[in-house]
Amino acid sequence: MNIVFTEPYRNQLLPFTYTKPVSELRCGILKMREKWEKLFPEARVSHNTEQYLQDTRWPLNLEKDNYFINASVFPNHNLVKEIKNLQPKDALFHNNILLAYRSADFEKIERKIEIDDEPMMLKNTWYIFALNHKAIEMDFELITEGRQSENIPEHVLAINPDRIFIEPGAKLINGTLNATDGPIYIGKDSEVMESSNIRGPFALCEHATVKMGAKIYTGTTIGPHSKVGGEVSNSVIQGYSNKGHDGFLGNSVIGEWCNLGADTNTSNLKNNYASVKLWDYEKEGFKDTGLQFCGLMMGDHSKCGINTMFNTGTVVGVSANIYGSGFPRNFIPSFSWGGSSGFITYKFSKATEVAKVVMKRRDIDFNEKDEAILNQVFELTQKFRKR
Repeated sequence: MNIVFTEPYRNQLLPFTYTKPVSELRCGILKMREKWEKLFPEARVSHNTEQYLQDTRWPLNLEKDNYFINASVFPNHNLVKEIKNLQPKDALFHNNILLAYRSADFEKIERKIEIDDEPMMLKNTWYIFALNHKAIEMDFELITEGRQSENIPEHVLAINPDRIFIEPGAKLINGTLNATDGPIYIGKDSEVMESSNIRGPFALCEHATVKMGAKIYTGTTIGPHSKVGGEVSNSVIQGYSNKGHDGFLGNSVIGEWCNLGADTNTSNLKNNYASVKLWDYEKEGFKDTGLQFCGLMMGDHSKCGINTMFNTGTVVGVSANIYGSGFPRNFIPSFSWGGSSGFITYKFSKATEVAKVVMKRRDIDFNEKDEAILNQVFELTQKFRKR
C-alpha cells in the first residue's frame, strides 16, 4: 500500500511547515505521519509537499495505485476502514473537505463518498495545542494497547496510576503524576527530575527531560530530546528544543532546535480578555483565532535571550534571534535579529553556524540538505523582513 500525504492546510500551518511537511508535525505523542503508520503498518509513505522539501528530505513516490491522504487529518479506526474500502478514483469527504482518495496519479475523481463523522484536523497553527488534550488521549490508546508499563517508582505520588504508562529506561524521582483528567505517557530513556508536578494529559517523548521543580499542566507535550523547566501549560514542543529554566509557557507551540532563555515568559491572555489574533502568512495580516488563550508560535531554529517577554499571540518565524528588554513585536519574520527596539536581518552564514553547533550537541550533523532547506526559507521570507 502506497500512501501519499497531501497538504491543503500547509500555508495555515506556517512557520512550522517552512522546514517540514505537515505530516511531520507533532500533536499528541506522535507526529501525524506516525499516527497513520501505526494504523497502516504495511504501508509505504511519501509526501506531496513543497518542491524544495521533496528535493531534500521528503521525496514523492507515486506507484500505479496510491492512497492520497490529507496530512492534517487525525486517523481513527472508522476512518481507516473507510479508506481501505476505497476503490480506484473514489474520494472520501466530510462537508466537502477532501480527506482521502485512491488514484494512480493526481487524476480526476469519479466517485465522491461523504462521511458523517467529522475527523479531527490541524487547520491552523493554534490547533496544534488546542487539540493536544484529545490527541494525547488518542495516541496513548494507540501506543499502549496490549502493552505493560514499567513500574511506577514507590517514591512517586501517582494518582490514577492505571492511566500512567512508563517506557523502558525512563527515570522518575519523587514528584507527582496526576492522571485524573487524562493519561500520562513517559517515553523511553526520558527523565522526570526531583519535585516535578505533572497533570495529564501529558506526553514526555523519548530522551526528553523535565527539570527539577517543574509545574506541567494539562495538554502538554514535550518532544524528543527536549529539556523543560518552570511552568508549562497546554503547549507542544516539537522536539530537540529547550526551555530549561523558570518562566511561563502557555497555549503555545515551539518548533525544533529552539531555545528559550532563562525567565522567558509568554502572555496567553489579553488584558481585556478579547480573542487573540495571530499573524497569518497566507493573508499576510492578522487573523482572529477565536481563542481567549493563545501564546507563542515559534518556528524551528529560533532562539530568545534571558528575560524575554512575548506578548499574547506572538508568531516567530524560522531562525530568528530575539533579545533585550521590553516586548518585541507580535510578528517576527524568519531570520530576524533584535528585539523591542527593532530588527535587522540575521545573516544566513551566522544562522547556519549556530545551527551546526546546536545540532552537534545532540550528535546530529547539520548537512547540505539542512542548509538547502534553510536557504530556501531565507529567500521565501525575505519580503516579510522588509516591512
